[in-house]
Amino acid sequence: MRFRFVCSGFSKFRFSLLLLNLEEYYFEQHTANHIQNKGDQNERKIRGSLKICSKSVIFEPDAISQPIIKIPLRDCIKIGKHGENGSNRHFSKAKSGEISLIFSQVYFIKEHNIVAPYKIERGKMEYVFELDVSGKVEDVVETLLQLHRASRLDKLGDQTAMITAILQSRLARTSFDKNRFQSVSEKLHMECKAEMVTPLVTNPGHVCITDTNLYFQPLNGYPKPVVQITLQDVRRIYKRRHGLMPLGLEVFCTEDDLCSDIYLKFYEPQDRDDLYFYIATYLDYNKKLNFHEHHAAERTAESYTLQWQRGHLSNYQYLLHLNNLADRSCNDLSQYPVFPWVIGDYCSAALDLSNPGTFRDLSRPVGSLNKERLERLLTRYQEMPEPKFMYGSHYSSPGYVLFYLVRIAPEYMLCLQNGRFDNADRMFNSIAETWKNCLDGATDFKELIPEFYGDDVSFLVNSLKLDLGKRQGGQMVDDVELPPWARSPEDFLQKSKDALESNYVSEHLHEWIDLIFGYKQKGSDAVGAHNVFHPLTYEGGVDLNSIEDPDEKVAMLTQILEFGQTPKQLFVTPHPRRITPKFKNFSHTCSHNAPMADSPVSPGEESFEDLTEESKSLAWNNITKLQLHEQYKIHKEAVTGIAVSCNGSSVFTTSQDSTLKMFSKESKMLQRSISFSNMALSSCLLLPGDATVISSSWDNNVYFYSIAFARRQDTLMGHDDAVSKICWHDNRLYSASWDSTVKVWSGVAAEMTCTRRQRFDMLAELEHDVSVDTISLNAASTLLVSGTKEGTVNIWDLATATVLHQIPCHSGTVCDTAFSPDSRHVLSTGEDGCLNVIDVQTGMLISSMTSDEPQRCFIWDGNSVLSGSQSGELLVWDLLGGKISERIQGHTGAVTCIWMNEQCSSIITGGEDRQIMFWKLQY
Repeated sequence: MRFRFVCSGFSKFRFSLLLLNLEEYYFEQHTANHIQNKGDQNERKIRGSLKICSKSVIFEPDAISQPIIKIPLRDCIKIGKHGENGSNRHFSKAKSGEISLIFSQVYFIKEHNIVAPYKIERGKMEYVFELDVSGKVEDVVETLLQLHRASRLDKLGDQTAMITAILQSRLARTSFDKNRFQSVSEKLHMECKAEMVTPLVTNPGHVCITDTNLYFQPLNGYPKPVVQITLQDVRRIYKRRHGLMPLGLEVFCTEDDLCSDIYLKFYEPQDRDDLYFYIATYLDYNKKLNFHEHHAAERTAESYTLQWQRGHLSNYQYLLHLNNLADRSCNDLSQYPVFPWVIGDYCSAALDLSNPGTFRDLSRPVGSLNKERLERLLTRYQEMPEPKFMYGSHYSSPGYVLFYLVRIAPEYMLCLQNGRFDNADRMFNSIAETWKNCLDGATDFKELIPEFYGDDVSFLVNSLKLDLGKRQGGQMVDDVELPPWARSPEDFLQKSKDALESNYVSEHLHEWIDLIFGYKQKGSDAVGAHNVFHPLTYEGGVDLNSIEDPDEKVAMLTQILEFGQTPKQLFVTPHPRRITPKFKNFSHTCSHNAPMADSPVSPGEESFEDLTEESKSLAWNNITKLQLHEQYKIHKEAVTGIAVSCNGSSVFTTSQDSTLKMFSKESKMLQRSISFSNMALSSCLLLPGDATVISSSWDNNVYFYSIAFARRQDTLMGHDDAVSKICWHDNRLYSASWDSTVKVWSGVAAEMTCTRRQRFDMLAELEHDVSVDTISLNAASTLLVSGTKEGTVNIWDLATATVLHQIPCHSGTVCDTAFSPDSRHVLSTGEDGCLNVIDVQTGMLISSMTSDEPQRCFIWDGNSVLSGSQSGELLVWDLLGGKISERIQGHTGAVTCIWMNEQCSSIITGGEDRQIMFWKLQY
């Protein structure tokens, strides 16, 4: 992660916006001399630059041995031209280039370029500054007098309003300098006013977007005349909530970095939305041209969940994405990314990551980890009038962030705390001490920040040799004291990262996500989880636009920003668990010296299951290399179902032409054509043993056909409308129908005889509101998924015949559904062109991809999908990468059904063009 906090101590440039007060603006600078002892024989001139800010005047000497001088305008007694006796009259005839400030308080900062608490001098005094350009004196004095009047207003709201008016007037008188364009051929799309946001400060200026670049030009030319970002480099953009208002936009030129390349705050939501639209349109256009497949505008949290569950994103990466999506930004300290404490043992000599007792309980917020403290908090909570809250401080705030980062961001701490460091005993002195205080402290409930799981140890080491004070025991505050199990700061971070990615945390991280980003963040679930913070910390907790009193509005905003904010809620249902297979990563988790008996497979030997899985994996890894082998037109209407004998020699197909066909793959001849009625057949399957074919029909019936006797064996008349799909497992038949039911039948044995009719007993009826178009079983046949005409996917528990989840995730008919091989996910496709992945345990929609046409049928392995489209193409989808990997030309009409053998080496498709096509994988 690129760390954007820059300590300018010991650097050439001493001035930074952090020398300003919070919510202060830097307007302009003038080359000048500070004249000391004016008129005295000891008079001397100190060269530097005079900077005019909205609440102060700052003089930065060129010589680093001299301190930076900051004079608050509110402490000024008189401002005028030197030699005019303090008069503030118009000086049209004056020639002197000297400005006089008489004031009662001044700050001295960074003397000898050392970052340290500000020195303050009080008492009436006069400073004289001589501008290089004497003709500017009059304008500078007028500006200072105007800002001085604003600073002396009684009400904070009135001060803010007057300064805002001055700022907007300056912005209105200027515009973006088009000479800054990279090319004369660039086409301007939009220009507007905005502020560039960095931690604790904002810098006003002009935003400009062309057909190739995004520009920001600061009003004051600081830190450089223009910031330029090439649109082709942009990878992600996010709309942001800034100061509780929908005014922020953050642009990233990297995939996984937490820190952005620019964060802009606009004055009008429409400007923000228009700029977002321009960039998103550009990215979408280039994505279609395949210039950059990874271009992406704002993604949903669910789009990352599948990648995380399947192990393609680490816990660290997933938390970064969730923070990003929840408006957390390293440019906004009131919404800095939040990470959990995961280790609960900071006393032991060795860290045992195989022991659950090593870890913090991730199902509880920090405030409820100590039962005794929780009881006291609950007592207070119950006695509290509405609106109630359990914790008087938050788990993330600007003060907490800088508590951890003071050693690399001392100037930020000084900015936040008016030029002072915190008391030495309250500093971040020890990991164990900090954890203990979070457990026991009456008002300390803070979580961690991403740096605890990164690679940069700087925040743990006082490499700048800062004087952070002396503790009560007499020792100086220096490096952070590490737990006994950490040999060095590097070792501490590595073990912290190992803990974050451990099996225990992977199995429980979803519980912490529920608290911070999920359904336990608000409402009754938050109360039950002891996770209730002050109402002002929540999104929507206060409507600033409804507060008419400007004083009250400024005070409210200041309180909210300093207290910290709860992340935007991303999930409203329980978050899915991560998939943590026991043996999948065996070689990575066990010791190289482990005894062979511990291994699930003997040396030099592979189980049949391993070989099968290997062949499946190989096939799916090469699914884009699918090639058409043979094709045959054997029906008069669309093909609706495919079933293949175990040895692969016989292919059975059903069609809307009402026939069941038997095709020999060896002789490439049609061997049989069977018709049960004049109505379309909708699907077919082979019972184990390859003796019986079952077909479903639009005439409301299910037909059993004996291959050996070449005749209809039996008929199940079980529905009041067309049967749309059938499945079979363990002597049970499952039939879906347009009569809005799915029925489960017993007595459908694999070895059905032709000598007598079967007795079919209905074991269960799964009722739906509308017609059911497709069903599928999981591998163990304990669950069934159904898709309806109105776009709802239903997951059923077959043991109790009850619906577990109803997910309305398609607009229009659900075309096909199927469980993943591990039964953890369901994939559905619909007329709306969407591919949706649903977590079976929670019913959460965790991934959704769209195409520009319906996907009628598919097969998948949990990570990749091969779908048949309305146009006849076969599409290969990379679900984890969120893209279409390959388009394969196939049928001349819609692909209506698809079959794959168990080894994943052979594929057959059927289509509206009446053909069946045989496909082979080319390795």
